[in-house]
Amino acid sequence: MRILISNDDGYLAPGIAALAEALACIADIVVVAPDSNRSGASNSLSLDRPLSVQRAANGFYFVNGTPTDCVHVALTGMLIERPDLVVSGINNGANMGDDTLYSGTVAAATEGFLFGIPALAFSQVNYGWAHLDAAARVARDIVQRRFEALQQPYLLNVNIPNLPYEQIGAAVATRLGRRHSAEPVIKALDPRGREIFWIGPPGATRDAGEGTDFHATAQGLVSITPLQVDLTHKGQLAALAQGLA
Repeated sequence: MRILISNDDGYLAPGIAALAEALACIADIVVVAPDSNRSGASNSLSLDRPLSVQRAANGFYFVNGTPTDCVHVALTGMLIERPDLVVSGINNGANMGDDTLYSGTVAAATEGFLFGIPALAFSQVNYGWAHLDAAARVARDIVQRRFEALQQPYLLNVNIPNLPYEQIGAAVATRLGRRHSAEPVIKALDPRGREIFWIGPPGATRDAGEGTDFHATAQGLVSITPLQVDLTHKGQLAALAQGLA
C-alpha cells in the first residue's frame, strides 16, 4: 500500500512525525507537508505565486503553501505512482463540528478525496500532544481497516481522545456536532500603536448530543465521521425553482 501523508501543523510537528512512524511499518509512505503552521487554511490554494518543494533531513518534503497545495502538488507534479490512500494529521487539537470547514487537516484529506483517492484526517481532541503515541497507534489501526464496505472513495474525519492506548474506547460512527458563534475578536495594539485584531476562540458547543463527534470523544471514544463535498441544499431546490418560475 502507498500512502501520502500531509497535515496543517507543518512538517516539523510532532503529530506528523508520529503518524509517519506508525504507518511506515505497514505501507510505503511519502510525506508532503507545509513549511510552517497553516492551521485554519481550509481548502485554499495558492494561485498568486509559485510554490517550492524542498526535502528535509528526515526525508519529509515541505512546501511553502497550504495543506491543499501540498496534496495537490504531490498528486499532480511530484509522485510517480498514485497513492492508495491520503492521510492527514495528526492534528494538535480537535476538528469537530463546524470547525471542519476551517480545518487545514481536513482540507488536505479532502484534496485527496477530490482526486478520487480514499482519505482520512486524524486529530487529537486536546492540544498539547499528550499520549500522541497512543493516537498514532489508533490511526494505524484505523488505516488497516480499509473500509471496503464504504462507497469509494471515502472521506473520514477521525478525532482521538488524549488517553493512553488501553484507555481509549471503541471507534464509533458519528455525525458532526454544532457550535455557537465564535467569540468576538480580541483587540490589541501593535508596536506602532495601530489597532490589530486576533481571531477569538471558537464558541461553545450547541449540539453535542448522542451520536455527535463531541459526545463520542467526551466519552473517551474515537469519533469517525464520514464527510461529503456536495454543498447543494437539496431541500430548497424545489422552493427555489418555484420562486424563480
